[in-house]
Amino acid sequence: MTLPKPALRHVCDLNVDLGPIREMGPGRAGQRRIIPILGGTVDGPELQGRILDTGADWQTIFASGVAELDTRYAMETHDGAVIEIVNYGYRFGPPEVIEALARGEVVAPTSYSMRTQARLETGDDRYDWVNRTLFVGTGARLAAQVHVSLFAVE
Repeated sequence: MTLPKPALRHVCDLNVDLGPIREMGPGRAGQRRIIPILGGTVDGPELQGRILDTGADWQTIFASGVAELDTRYAMETHDGAVIEIVNYGYRFGPPEVIEALARGEVVAPTSYSMRTQARLETGDDRYDWVNRTLFVGTGARLAAQVHVSLFAVE
């Protein structure tokens, strides 16, 4: 039996505006911090709208330098639907690149890895398809913003 190879379909790009990092100190697994999500935009072939000013990224930075990303926030589509976004993933790369990101410098996204898996959920029938779609993302970190391209796994 040969199973089909999954394909990826570009759904949207999330441009997420971030507040200042709030350091929590060391946790059981590493350095903990919270990064508030303040807003942003959603642009793409299947979803357009704005990121709502609610939610945060609850990060753990492991001793290896790997950042575990654990975000929960919401978007409002251009036609008024509210969609919850839960995005989990990892960011890692060479120490000098990660240090440059921490200083807020612009770094080529190809010089490190930022990959996520996302779950979207809504009660709006127009967007019911997001409730049964698997999403993966690739991202980039800027000084006060994160860019994530979301893809549906087909």
